[in-house]
Parts: sequence; structure tokens; C-alpha cells
Amino acid sequence: MIRFLSAPGVCLALWAMASGCATSRAGVDATASTRQQLTVLYVADLHAQLRAHPELFWKDGEERIEEAGGFARVAAAIQRIRAERGGEVLVLDAGDTIQGSGAAALTEGQALIAPLNALGLDGAVPGNWEVVYGPAVLRERAREMTHPLFAANLRDARSGERLFPPYLVKQVGGVKVAVVGFTDPDVPRRQPPGYSQGLRYDGPDELPSLVREVREREGAQVVLLMSHVGLAKAVGLAARVPGVDAHLSSDTHERTYEPVEQSGSWVVEPGAFGSFLGRLDLWVEGGKVVDRRWELIELTASRFPEDPEVARLVDAALAPHEEKLAAPVGHTEVTLARYAVVENPLDNVLADAIRAAGGTEIGLSNGFRFGTPLMPGPVREADLWNVFPIVNKLKTGKVSGRQLRAFWEQELENVFAKDAEKRFGGWLPRPSGMTLRFRADAPKGRRLLALEVGGVPVEDERLYTVTACEREGDAPDMVCRIPGIQEPRVLEVDAHEAVRRFLAGKPRLQAELEGRAVGEDLPEVLRTQQVQ
Repeated sequence: MIRFLSAPGVCLALWAMASGCATSRAGVDATASTRQQLTVLYVADLHAQLRAHPELFWKDGEERIEEAGGFARVAAAIQRIRAERGGEVLVLDAGDTIQGSGAAALTEGQALIAPLNALGLDGAVPGNWEVVYGPAVLRERAREMTHPLFAANLRDARSGERLFPPYLVKQVGGVKVAVVGFTDPDVPRRQPPGYSQGLRYDGPDELPSLVREVREREGAQVVLLMSHVGLAKAVGLAARVPGVDAHLSSDTHERTYEPVEQSGSWVVEPGAFGSFLGRLDLWVEGGKVVDRRWELIELTASRFPEDPEVARLVDAALAPHEEKLAAPVGHTEVTLARYAVVENPLDNVLADAIRAAGGTEIGLSNGFRFGTPLMPGPVREADLWNVFPIVNKLKTGKVSGRQLRAFWEQELENVFAKDAEKRFGGWLPRPSGMTLRFRADAPKGRRLLALEVGGVPVEDERLYTVTACEREGDAPDMVCRIPGIQEPRVLEVDAHEAVRRFLAGKPRLQAELEGRAVGEDLPEVLRTQQVQ
């Protein structure tokens, strides 16, 4: 049962008493004269959510929805901790920042710049969605930011030169800290290929030498690795890159209330959408980290106010787009949320709209992670951008039952591969007109237990009609990562228009799961890909 809470101005409890706090041992003597304390704050996957929004929280078997996030609230939390620590704080952003909302898309991320600069960040790693507007715009936005971007593995394809420095080195109080940056090397396959044309993404081979470099050449007492590859891959990477005191992960929107221990390092991830702030405290003695503490801070309206100046900047950034984005496109009587790896009510609506627009037997939507809950009431243009922040035209075609089986087996491997290095992209694609049952822990290629279209088992030789989204740079005979489709046709209708038309028919939307995709060895609602 979801509990709805109001957001009165309740005072924040003392930090040391807050929930979601983990320490390397029970007692941390922060006052020891020979020790120095370093406080690191970081956000990730803000996805251009400038304003506060309803957020779904789940912990200890309880679910609730509260107002949370917004750049003004993130700023207030950072300022409070800066004041507590006398300014001796390093503040970082782990990427996927300038994409994910209508204002971001309409301005190619420019609307984010003033509020983002007001956060007072020290540095950021570009995420997989930072290239959504193309490499030239990424470079332009980087020049407009008052903090540096850094990433060891992002290069110009022609010259081979890095777009940004490989790491950040800062003196914070009495501690010299280095942060090595690493962004997703799968971007050219994971995103529409046209987004990153002209860029080269390298793997992690250089990371161990860069860690040694910042230790030996730069004299760093603390070395952090900040990556945008997802928590499961970050845990695997921590085992391959020795000498890192903590690994700051992002991309999969995971909420690590407790750090993941790997090879003597901690791996953490701070949720998404500005609803959380990660706080890592490290105590250094004799040039080494001797104690550490992690807290995942929920940035709810009941705990943190909004900073008035940043709120003003947000209002100014959104003002030119308010009328357009506030236009209603439909209505929902139920809460629609996306936070589930396998099936969720929000994506069921999107997949149904795509199938209806294409007039096909099957509709498929990508397994996007972004999108905060849609509450009962009007659905606005802004909501379309939040749940589907790229406007792709729809594409139809015919695929065989054998192709459908191969597609689902590969997608199940992408999501549930036992080897984290083989995981790829987001969550499971969302079907309409089709159902599947599977075992997540089965070997690759043998996970599917049942696959049906229209309630009838799929036949390998039969052709089925399917609608999904066209991806810029894909081969003409590919739809939703299914190659070799027959009779491909790109429609004039895009995903947003498909949802507008679907909601105009006033369908009965459901908040309950419908069994479209069921993992027989999984909980009914799976919130995480990181299975301990």
C-alpha cells in the first residue's frame, strides 16, 4: 500500500541520526587530532528535473509518495552540509543531467545551465544521455558550465584526443583528493547511433594506470572512481581497478542505502531525479583512509526547504516554455509509476499507445528508467517529455516468431546476465499485445518459458506485425533492436503523438500489473538489477 504524505516544513533531524547511514565500523572518532575529514556529496541522473515532483520511496517493506527533488532543494541540502563542514566539501555530479525533460529537449539542455551552475559543483562525468543533442552541443554545454567535465574514455574519433580531462584533482581542506571519471563505453550501441557520431568510447583498460598516476604523480591521498556504467558493472569494475577508496556509481538509478563492499572498496549509487543526495565521509590519517561513512539522503520537502535564489533561476529558465508544457493531453484516475525492472503500469500505457498508433499485433517500448510518478489528474505535455524525453517517429514491420524469441532471449540476457559486464542498456522492453514468462536465473538463450501474441503461443515461422520507435542511425531493416524485419515503414506519428491519440480515447488506465512479462523466479515487482 502506498502512503501519501504532505510536505510541511518539518525541521531536519541531526545528520548523525538520519536513516540510511552506513559506517565502516560502529564508532568513528572524527575529532582525533591526527585525522582529517573529507566530505564528498554527489548527485546522479538528475535527468533535467528542475522542479520538485512526486517521488516514490520504498524501504523496509513500506512504500510512500512524497514531494521531493528539484534543483532548489538539491542546492539547499548542499549548502546545509557545506555550512556544517565549514566549506570543506567536494560536490560532484555523475551524469545524465541535461536530458530528460521538456525544457531540456526544447533548448538542447541550455535551460539547465544557470540552475546547474548555481549548485556549486566541483566537477561532473558526462552520462550516456549527454550526447542526445550531438557532440557539438555537448562541447558547447560543457563550455557554459562553471565546473569541469571529466572522463578518461571519451575521445574524438578522428583525432583520438580526449574531449575532457581524465580526472579531477582538488585540495579539500587538508586532504588532496583525485576523482577518475569513466563514462559508458556502450553509448554508440545503447543510444541511437547518430547521437554519438564522431566520438569514440574506450573501455576501462586505462583506469588502473590512471589510479596509479593520481597517487604517484599528483600525490592524491584519496582516490575515487566515478563511473556512469550502472551499479552492477561498477561492482565488477571495482574488482578490476585496485587502489580506489570508493567507487561512485551512476546510470541505473539504484538507491544504495547500504554500500556494496568489493575488493576493499565501497560501491555506492545515489538514486535519481534530484530526489537523493549521496554523502560519503572519509577520514584520512597518514595519507590513507582509515574510516568511512555513507549516507543516502532523501531530499524530501518535509526535510529540506528550497533555496530561493535557485528557485528563481529555475522559474526563469522554465518561463518561456511553461504555456506549451502545461497544455493538457489527457487524464489519469490512477497513479502511474515506472520503477520496476520487468513490468510497470506507466510503460503498459506507452506500449499500448504505440501499438494502437501502428495498428499492429505487437507494440514495444524501450526499457527506459527515467520518469517520476504520474499522479491522478491531468496529463500534460511536460509529462510526455518526462516519461519519453526523445521524440522518435514510430516504425512498423513484420517479424517472425523465431526473431521474436531471439529478441527476447537477448534482451533478457542484457538485463539479467550473470556476468555484469554483459549487461546492456536499461530495463526489460515493454510489450503490448504480447506476453512472456521466463526464468531470470536460467542460462543465456534458455530463459524464455512461454511467449504469446494475442493469447496464442508464438509460432516460429509465422510473421507478426510490430510497432516500435525508429532510432536515428539504425539500419532500415531494424526495429527496437530486432534486425532483418520485413516491410519496414516509418510512420509520420511520433511516440508523443501516439500517447496523445491514445489518451484522447479516454481508456481505462490501470495501476495494477497485468502479467505481460513475468519472471517466475523474481518478486512480483523487482526494483533493482543488483541482486546481492
